[in-house]
Amino acid sequence: MEKEKAFLLWFDQLERKDVAIAGGKSSSLGELTSHVDVPVPYGFATTACAYRYFFEKTGLYEKIKALIAGLDVDNSAQLREVCAKVRQAIMDEEMPQDLQDLIAQAYKELGEKVGQADPFVAVRSSATAEDLPDASFAGQQDTYLNVKGAATIVAKVKECYASCFTDRAVYYREKQGFDHLDVALSAAVQMMVFSKAAGVMFTVNVATGDDKNILIEGAWGLGEYVVQGTVTPDNYTVNKATCEIVEKNVNAQDIKLIRKADGDCEEVVVPLDEQNEQKLTDEQIKQLAECAKKIEAHYGCYMDMEWGVDERDNKVYILQARPETVWSRRNKENGAPKEEKKVTTDRKVIVKGLPASPGNVAGRVHVILDPSHIDEFKEGEILVTEMTAPDWVPAMKKAKAIVTDSGGMTCHASIVSRELGIPCIVGTKSRGEAATTTIPDGIDVTIDATHGVVYEGIIEEPKAEQPAQQVVAAAEYFPPTGTKIYMNLGDPELAEKYATLPCDGIGLMREEFIWTTYIHEHPLYLIKIGQPEKVVDQLAEGIRQVCQAMAPRPVTMRFSDFKSSEYRDLKGGDEFEPNEPSALLGWRGASRYYDPKYIEAFKLECMAVRKVREEFGLKNLNVMIPFCRNVEECEKVTKIMADCGLSRGKDFKVWLMAEIPSNIILADQFNKFVDGYSIGSNDLTMLVLGCDRDNDTVSHIYDERNLAVRRAIRHLIEVAHKDGKTVSICGQAPSVYPEFCEFLIKSGIDSMSVNPDTVKFTKKLAAQIEQRIMMDALTGKGRQEVEDLNW
Repeated sequence: MEKEKAFLLWFDQLERKDVAIAGGKSSSLGELTSHVDVPVPYGFATTACAYRYFFEKTGLYEKIKALIAGLDVDNSAQLREVCAKVRQAIMDEEMPQDLQDLIAQAYKELGEKVGQADPFVAVRSSATAEDLPDASFAGQQDTYLNVKGAATIVAKVKECYASCFTDRAVYYREKQGFDHLDVALSAAVQMMVFSKAAGVMFTVNVATGDDKNILIEGAWGLGEYVVQGTVTPDNYTVNKATCEIVEKNVNAQDIKLIRKADGDCEEVVVPLDEQNEQKLTDEQIKQLAECAKKIEAHYGCYMDMEWGVDERDNKVYILQARPETVWSRRNKENGAPKEEKKVTTDRKVIVKGLPASPGNVAGRVHVILDPSHIDEFKEGEILVTEMTAPDWVPAMKKAKAIVTDSGGMTCHASIVSRELGIPCIVGTKSRGEAATTTIPDGIDVTIDATHGVVYEGIIEEPKAEQPAQQVVAAAEYFPPTGTKIYMNLGDPELAEKYATLPCDGIGLMREEFIWTTYIHEHPLYLIKIGQPEKVVDQLAEGIRQVCQAMAPRPVTMRFSDFKSSEYRDLKGGDEFEPNEPSALLGWRGASRYYDPKYIEAFKLECMAVRKVREEFGLKNLNVMIPFCRNVEECEKVTKIMADCGLSRGKDFKVWLMAEIPSNIILADQFNKFVDGYSIGSNDLTMLVLGCDRDNDTVSHIYDERNLAVRRAIRHLIEVAHKDGKTVSICGQAPSVYPEFCEFLIKSGIDSMSVNPDTVKFTKKLAAQIEQRIMMDALTGKGRQEVEDLNW
């Protein structure tokens, strides 16, 4: 029999081109079974022809047409009432006997094919317009898990037919321009995977459009709780090219959905000893990534997949696959949402969560805990709820932003929000506080969904008046350079102004500027008078301005490096600061941080950094330890930082200011505690030459180009690179002396950080030097070094 006229087809009879015959889900399962080397539970599908046969035989088309006449899908109450009547009309009709017999016979044959009598199956609905790149109907119809018995399967197929007229399915079709009576539905009857863990995965980062990695989310039990957003799943990031695991975030899970031995499913509590465990083994993560690569390669587009791990044999199965619906059609170069930048003096964080759909908006909160209250939701409000399900789409369509207690990057709220272009934060409960219990109904908030933060109040961004542009000038071109060109910055208020410069980030942010401009008071004095939060809040605000202006480019902030004489100038400083005859070589930098007299103040600095990274979500912030005299000091300071929650990791780097000869001589030992170095050429030159640059008597001796200084720098680069550490320089010499810049690049320095006014010059200079080095290598006629730079 021709496919178009068949009432039922097995998976290996279907291909992805058969969407009109068996719907997106069923045809994709057929494609995977027939043409892709991945494990797929076997099964069969009723066809669109069977669906239409049922509707014609029972006269349902005329009944439904009458019921939906004049329906306004934006009227939630009317939508709910009409759809309920349509579904009831379908359920009231008996399926034609010949169709019932065909399904029962196929179910029996399925059991024979897999060697199981009355096997447990999943019955999944598959609409004929579903899973197309321009029509995301996925999840708008129902799925029934862990069912058995021919009579039960027949009943579930009819329930699938009825689910074609749920509120969310009707709403979606109306908005996508599909005729409700033209769409048909297939029911896929698929062998049940007894999932001890399950979830979803994407071959593109669904929040950013980055396609270098595979995103996997998983939770204990059946995957429905991941898709519905009931639990916040683990998320794993896997490099698509190598299948190496890039990142793992394991989230606590206290409940799970499991199959019952005699059929149906139930929610149970996850045993305490499993709640914080990783849901997949590393090997299973890599197996899934390999499957995802094969599926993407076969389909030729980004893919959205569901998977399960069977508790009986720990085997990984692909349960379904469909084209990803947002980034597959979005121009990746120009379509990514642009991050907005906010400038303010007061930001109170209410809750934090996962940044599921980026954007920055402000508005009035409407907390809704039950779908029956959707009618109360108004256009332009911010929806705060425990989780969303497809029933919530009418309200989501009106929302300015969405915040949920639960869910991961691929839950319903995340996917629909990205599709609708609505800023969305999910999983707030997993990041500390549940939004529904923390955000009062009716208050104004600002949503930074790019970083996953909800702030109290409406934060406005002041706009500087721009003079009218009279002349259209050609854009200035800056050649790309292998050597990164960073920028030094003191005043956070200048970050926005300088953010447009062609720099690769901030190589040196001086914390002292925030103290003298905003805080004015000694940290120990503020602790004494009971106001330590002033240090944390003011430091964090200043740092935030810079990080947000520069994002996603990195910002490296140097911890406080006042001399005792400078600290004494702060209010209350006299009580805590010694009188040192040579403050330049005294109680400064790292030596303060672990000292019992100052350690509590240093902890406040760490808390400010953590606030910027975790509360404000600005993970582009790294730190630098200044004036660290020996390896023991470095070990002590990094331990204090770790105790404060600032441990080195893949997205948090700790640099060491290389400004003391011991930093160079013992670089092989310092390497154990830091990720890289930034050469402070001013202090390094003074200490190598024993020369105070501010002393007129000997200032003529001071010169960063001295051979001793250059030998020290080259040695540091060689020793650091042996252990995979990076080296930068943050003095002014590279922008003042072109020959010194050439020496640094030839020595293999990774980056140079210069003042804002020399960024453009240094960028072009570095490009010229790199081109010259390549030409010299090509011709073999380059200038030879006339000095021996090794020691």
